[in-house]
Amino acid sequence: MVLDTLTNLPSYNALNSHFAKVCAYLKEAHLSGLPEGRYPIDGDNAYLMISERDLKKPADAALEVHDRYIDIQIVLSGREGFGWKDRSRCAAPRGAMNTEKDVMFYDDEPSTYFTLGEGEIGIFFPQDAHAPLVGDGRVKKAVVKVKVE
Repeated sequence: MVLDTLTNLPSYNALNSHFAKVCAYLKEAHLSGLPEGRYPIDGDNAYLMISERDLKKPADAALEVHDRYIDIQIVLSGREGFGWKDRSRCAAPRGAMNTEKDVMFYDDEPSTYFTLGEGEIGIFFPQDAHAPLVGDGRVKKAVVKVKVE
């Protein structure tokens, strides 16, 4: 997991060959003005999703993992809390991996919580079980899905 600001995202280009194209796209995009929806960046290699969601109590936010995609979660407005736990320490799967949606949930408790504000990012790799949308109020966010190499 990486926590940083959107302006520093290019510092992580060496982590995945698709990150440079994502950074170029995000530099030109006016994320806060985009309506909810899915936006292509590079075919199946990277795409963007914009959403506005109500936040929830920690107990109602399940840990999730992805096998095929890295999540770059960007807070556009509001503050969003996240729970996190190393996937290898998760022991209570809620079911099998949904390969079509590339998501599996766990009933484990996160080992830590943190909050991101506007312009801050969380990069979650397949080993990062993360529980998004924790807190009070609403958040507008962008999630870039980047294919794992």
